[in-house]
Amino acid sequence: MNIYDFTVKAQDGSEVSLAAYRGKVLVIVNTATGCGFTPQYSELQDLYELHRKDGLEILDFPCNQFMD
Repeated sequence: MNIYDFTVKAQDGSEVSLAAYRGKVLVIVNTATGCGFTPQYSELQDLYELHRKDGLEILDFPCNQFMD
């Protein structure tokens, strides 16, 4: 298996195949959105703006377990 064999749930609950990102440069992150620790979004947005023309995609998988 490789990353393109997986599907993930989008924010709206629909299934998204990671094969849709074949040929892109992926940064896959797990962020602490559920507990409010989100200062990383500013830096991720800056990174995306700088490199999106080069095929960069950032896939964010939020987590709310950081304060449990």
